[in-house]
Amino acid sequence: MKDKTYTLYNGVSIPAVGFGTWQTKSGKEAYDAVTWALEAGYRHIDTAYIYGNEESIAKAIQDSHIHREEIFITTKLPADIKTYEGTLEYFQKSLDNLKTDYIDLYLIHAPWPWTNVGLDCTEGNIEVWKAMIELYKQKKVRAIGVSNFHQKNIEPLLAATNFKPMVNQIRYFIGNTQDAITSYCQKNDILIEAYSPLATGEILENEKLKAIAEKYKTTIAKICLRYCYQTNTLPLPKSVHKERIFDNLNFDFEIDQEDMDYLNSLQHIGPTRPLRS
Repeated sequence: MKDKTYTLYNGVSIPAVGFGTWQTKSGKEAYDAVTWALEAGYRHIDTAYIYGNEESIAKAIQDSHIHREEIFITTKLPADIKTYEGTLEYFQKSLDNLKTDYIDLYLIHAPWPWTNVGLDCTEGNIEVWKAMIELYKQKKVRAIGVSNFHQKNIEPLLAATNFKPMVNQIRYFIGNTQDAITSYCQKNDILIEAYSPLATGEILENEKLKAIAEKYKTTIAKICLRYCYQTNTLPLPKSVHKERIFDNLNFDFEIDQEDMDYLNSLQHIGPTRPLRS
């Protein structure tokens, strides 16, 4: 899958599988994980300022000696920053941490602070979005988007700026596909990125998925990742184990329509705890 890509509505090509780094500790753990990911063939690395591992990721990228333009880097504005100037400040911090002069994809991490999920931050999000549009126009960012946003959070951005996100990164896995926002984004040419595509590991022993995996002579993890790809979303698997990192990039097979219909029918087979990324 390392050569597969999507094209964002502004023409930017994005690798169709990203390597997630949420909860990957800064230092050796993040450095090794990203080093192995690049060795495996991943060219899309997803991080966030709040993860605290941007500097370790930068070192792994530098030490790989892969040209910067060959690696697609995503990072995210902290969810509690809801001002124009704050956006510019934290964007520069991420640039400095990542030791680069541009970011490929910059996301608003959430429509509200993680400490107050559901808070109406519409006006703040509009200010943030205006700053991100300015960064995009200055070519400091190749694409901009959001994360954990619903339609009610996206539409005010469009109304205020007439500029829609290129990406919405949401929790998405078999049995929890957030159909309303997924449908809205796909109808509006906003790419859905699927974080926690393996349900943070909580569906890897599911008996229903075991039967499907056995049919295709593969693993549940690969069924989950292939499902994301076949629903036109971009999976972001994460691991700190070398073998799994390599394995998670190898799912170039086809799930037939009957089995896709069955997988689409499954509900609530993974974690139902509040969103977090």
